[in-house]
Amino acid sequence: MTMSGMGARIRVVVADDHPVYREGIARGLTLSGQIEVVGEAADGREALELIRTEKPQVAVVDYRMPQLDGLALLHAVVRDGLPTRVMVLSAIDDSAVVFRAVQEGAAGYLPKDARRAEIVTAVLKAAKGMTVIPEELAAGLAGEIRLRADRDQPVLSERERQVLQAFARGLSIPETAAELTLGASTVKTHAQRLYEKLQVSDRAAAVAEAMRRGLLE
Repeated sequence: MTMSGMGARIRVVVADDHPVYREGIARGLTLSGQIEVVGEAADGREALELIRTEKPQVAVVDYRMPQLDGLALLHAVVRDGLPTRVMVLSAIDDSAVVFRAVQEGAAGYLPKDARRAEIVTAVLKAAKGMTVIPEELAAGLAGEIRLRADRDQPVLSERERQVLQAFARGLSIPETAAELTLGASTVKTHAQRLYEKLQVSDRAAAVAEAMRRGLLE
């Protein structure tokens, strides 16, 4: 190994409550010649302390661990602004769990039966700021994202849609009232409900947010 290769090694902490699996992962990472395992932990709390003291670039952690599970550990790392990227390993391929891990800021989510070479590659990518999701989990994650997007879409009444469309054409509240043959106060009420559903405070923002969410054709 060259001196430059030694200097470029990625510092990693490995956390898993199964010693044989943990040692196997650590050995595989070390044998890559590109990674230095600076600590091993048998539970989430121990792993968090190692991350705080060693400040590795990447932590490879089991989803299910005593004390703190992988997602709780990830949350603590992000909350505390620690410079470590967390790679979650799990036997669970539930797309909701994968989604939560990525949403929390995970560097990636790999199945526990991933080959050592895959884990090494994932760690190297994570250290470069990339997010790693294997192909077999990516389809489920995409479906989960679509499902949650549908759940998050506000349900607009017919009048709210008409008001929104009028705003999108640049009409003011009095002009919208005249077009819909409604009182201005009634249009204001519909507009206020529209703002609340879109979480905005004015007509221009309502139109922009509606366009972002695909609510305007």
